[in-house]
Amino acid sequence: MKPTETDALIVVDVQNTFCPGGTLPVREGDAVVAPLNAVMPLFPGRVWATQDWHPGDHCSFAAQGGPWPPHAVQNTADAALHPGLDVGAVTHVVRKGTRADRDAYSGFDGTDLAERLRAAGVRRVFVGGLATDYCVKATALDARAAGFDVAVLADASRAVDVSPGDGEKALKAMEAAGCALTTTREILPREA
Repeated sequence: MKPTETDALIVVDVQNTFCPGGTLPVREGDAVVAPLNAVMPLFPGRVWATQDWHPGDHCSFAAQGGPWPPHAVQNTADAALHPGLDVGAVTHVVRKGTRADRDAYSGFDGTDLAERLRAAGVRRVFVGGLATDYCVKATALDARAAGFDVAVLADASRAVDVSPGDGEKALKAMEAAGCALTTTREILPREA
């Protein structure tokens, strides 16, 4: 399953907010940075990063009746991409959840991501990031619904696991929807 020129990498929400020290941290969320950085060179010009980019009164926040504490508020350090991520290799950024009245777990929800990928000649997307059981799952499923082949980088994703096992259930749901499960090790060239 080696990437080709019709493949793209979608790095989902690898932001300070979802990493240790952030306002809504995923356990070991920063552990996805190294494997994602390792595979970015396999997708020259085709690395897309999604970013939660919420207004301060976003509907997902507890003060507005949502399930989450305030996180990824626009123009804050909390919303920035993780400093360890190779942002020089990220060629496209898609911001989601930008409207106060609408949540968006998927990178495709309320964005032009599908159109932009098609315009770039992309047929298959590799997806990894945060969190497996929320935004990675939603992005992968929406990519399938939009007609793309999808490979989920299981080792480059981490789950919230609000209920124990949510991450594993999400991987099974993505696989059942036709997504391939793989790892960064499987797509990296073998050492000579």
